[in-house]
Amino acid sequence: MPGPSRRPESCVWCGREVAGSTVGRRRRYCRQSCRQRAYEQRAAVKGTSIPADALVLTADEASALADRMFELRCAAEDVATAIAEGADSGELSALATDLVGLARAAERFR
Repeated sequence: MPGPSRRPESCVWCGREVAGSTVGRRRRYCRQSCRQRAYEQRAAVKGTSIPADALVLTADEASALADRMFELRCAAEDVATAIAEGADSGELSALATDLVGLARAAERFR
């Protein structure tokens, strides 16, 4: 009898989907390079006042994240406007698909 199914997890480092396994501990990283970057960051903040679980972004990464969040907000506003204007289900479906895609992209921190 198979065990309980596990929902897909996100990589602790980059946010991509992590391939699940049915036995053992749940994987935290999508690939070895993400695991290595997380280790490097933990080692870099060791002995400082920065918490070990802090997310440190470069200025470019922070700017890209802010851009993705702005795109997500605009897409959500488009959906709200379309609903208020009585858009048909085809248009709403297309807007919702775009919104979900932008939300997935916004989940990535790197």
